[in-house]
Amino acid sequence: MEQKKKPIGFNIIKSDPTAGHGGFGAGVLSLDNVSPVIIDVDAGEAFVDIGAMHARSTVEKGIKFTPNRDEVPNGKPYWLVWVTIDRNEAGPYYAGVTACEMTVDREARRGYKLLPDHVNKLDKSLKRRIIVDHMDEKSKQVLAAFLQQHDVEMWNRSSEELKEGLGK
Repeated sequence: MEQKKKPIGFNIIKSDPTAGHGGFGAGVLSLDNVSPVIIDVDAGEAFVDIGAMHARSTVEKGIKFTPNRDEVPNGKPYWLVWVTIDRNEAGPYYAGVTACEMTVDREARRGYKLLPDHVNKLDKSLKRRIIVDHMDEKSKQVLAAFLQQHDVEMWNRSSEELKEGLGK
């Protein structure tokens, strides 16, 4: 029997669950509109992995992480990119894009990442910030191509800051 591949895409904006009242939850940032994109630097590939929301992406599973880069000398480089989608009068666009560094040595089952940095970058993405200047050029190109391929109209409506930051 042929397995159907389950398409995983970006979380798209839903209606505001707190609309109409000012009670509990009003003014709280929602994770509904953010998606984690993993960039495999060596392979030059990008993919959405919702498991990264809870540090359970396919890259992170089974790995013991350390905040000390020296403990993972043979780590394979990855970027975890938080992509937040918002909507303006023209339609949905990529509003917040922030990148976090991560390395994984699958054989040794060890990895390097700074969890506070991942949390802070998620927060900054939710607050519509663009932080991609520390990424390598190849990964910026991969991310730009991935975002355009996913939805070129969303890319076109996105800020010049994002396009310039990714070299497009």
